[in-house]
Amino acid sequence: MLTVLGRAARPCDGIPRRELLRVGGLTLFGGLNLTNLLRATEPAASGKGAAKSVVLVSLFGGPPHMDMFDLKPNAPSTVRGEFNPIGTSVPGVQICELMPKIATLMNRATLIRTYSHKYNSHNPYNVLTGYDGGVDAVNYFAKRTDHPSIGAVCQMLQMGTDDVPLHVLMPAYPGYSQALRRAGPYGGYLGSQYDPLCTTCEPTFTREAKDFYDPVQAVGEPIPPSMQDLPGLTVDVLNQRSSLLDQFDNQLMKRDRDGSVARLDEFRQKAFALLTSTKTRQAFDLSREPNAMRDRYGRTLWGSSVLVARRLVEAGSKFVTVTWEAKQANHWDLHSNNFGMLRSHLPILDHFVHALVTDLEERGMLDQTLVIVMGEMGRTPRINASAGRDHWPQCGFSLLFGGGTKRGIVIGQTDRRAEWPMERPVSAGDMVATIYHLLGVDTTLTVQDLSGRPVHICHGGSPVSEAIA
Repeated sequence: MLTVLGRAARPCDGIPRRELLRVGGLTLFGGLNLTNLLRATEPAASGKGAAKSVVLVSLFGGPPHMDMFDLKPNAPSTVRGEFNPIGTSVPGVQICELMPKIATLMNRATLIRTYSHKYNSHNPYNVLTGYDGGVDAVNYFAKRTDHPSIGAVCQMLQMGTDDVPLHVLMPAYPGYSQALRRAGPYGGYLGSQYDPLCTTCEPTFTREAKDFYDPVQAVGEPIPPSMQDLPGLTVDVLNQRSSLLDQFDNQLMKRDRDGSVARLDEFRQKAFALLTSTKTRQAFDLSREPNAMRDRYGRTLWGSSVLVARRLVEAGSKFVTVTWEAKQANHWDLHSNNFGMLRSHLPILDHFVHALVTDLEERGMLDQTLVIVMGEMGRTPRINASAGRDHWPQCGFSLLFGGGTKRGIVIGQTDRRAEWPMERPVSAGDMVATIYHLLGVDTTLTVQDLSGRPVHICHGGSPVSEAIA
C-alpha cells in the first residue's frame, strides 16, 4: 500500500516533505475508484453525541472474563481458577485481586458481563465492525469485501479535523507479530482511503521468551509510519517514474470531466496537511510528557501507546485503538499458562487503565472520551490440561468509562460457571451500535457494499440503553 502526496517541496512550516511524508501507514489511493473518492468529500452525516472521541484497548486473543471481571469463587476447581475476588468502589461488585486500581474506578464504569456472539476467530472484526456472521476460513484476513470499521465510517462521515488523523491504530496493525493482516480495522468495501493510520513499533524485551506462553514485558513506543518503512523509496523516485499519480489522474480524466480531478487534488492536499501538521507530530512526541506522567502510565509498549492515545484524542482524533499484541507472549490467547500470563498482564493493564481514566478525569475530558477495554471473545470456563482456557465467543466482557455512559453499573448476568449469559446478552452489533450512538452517529445508517447493496452499519444491533446516561 502506498500514499503519494506530490513533489519533494517544502511545506509552509519549512519541514522537508521527504522527511515527513508518511508512506504505508495511511493508504489514500489503494483500491480507489471514483465513487469512493467522491464519498471522501461528501458532507458529514452525523449528529452530536456525548463522546467526542473513543479510545479502545483491544486485548488481542480473548481475555478470560471469569478470571478478570466475573469470578465464580464457588464454582468447581476446574472452573474457578487461581485468583480471588476483591471488593470494588461499587458495593457488591467484585473483580480480580490483581486489578486493585481498576477496582477503585468501578464507580465510574459500566461493566458488561455478557458480550456474546458467534464469531470464533482471532481478529477484532466483530469488535470493530459489529459483524459476527463470518467464518474463520473466510474472514480471518483483511480483504476488500470486509465490512467497514467504526473508524472508517467516522472518516466517511468526515467527523474529524484536518490537522490530526481521525482514525489511528497502535502500536501496529492486528497480526503484525505473525506477519499477517487480520480483519477488522479497515475501510473494507468503503475503500482503503478510510483505513486507519497504523503506527509501527520496535519493542525491546528483558529476556527471550521460552515459548508462546511465557510472558516477557514489551517496552517501547508507537512510531508513526515513515519513509523508512519502504526502504529505497522516496518521493523523488516516484516523481521520476511518474507512475502512480500520473496513471491515476489520466484514468480519472478519461472517466470524469465534471471537476472531480480538482476534488482529488484537494483531497491529496488535505492528506498531506494532516500528516505533516504540527498537532500530529506533537501528539506522537512523548518527550513532551513529564517523566512522572510517563511513569504514571508505565513505560511498557501498552502504557506508552495509551498515553499517545490520550494525546491524540486531546488533539482531536476521533477513534484510537491500542491493540495488545507483540512477540514474546504479549497476547491474550491463553490456551496454556493462563494464570502465569495473567500474573504478568493484569498488573500492567491495571496500571495504565487507572492512569488513563484518572488522567482524562483530571483534564476534564472523561465525559467526552469513551474508553473501552475488551477482547474479541472470552475463554472457556473449564481449565484445560495445559492450565489454559480455550476459545469461547459465547460470553465475554466489555468495560466502559466516560463518553456518555452510566457510572457504577453492571449489565448482564452469567450462569454459575460464567459460561452462558443468563440475562441481557449483548451482541457485537449491539456493542457497536452503542459506540455509534455515543458518538452521535445515526445507528440506522446503511452504506453500500461492492455490489451496491445497502448494509446496516450496526448489522442489526441496537444501542445498549442501560449503558447510556
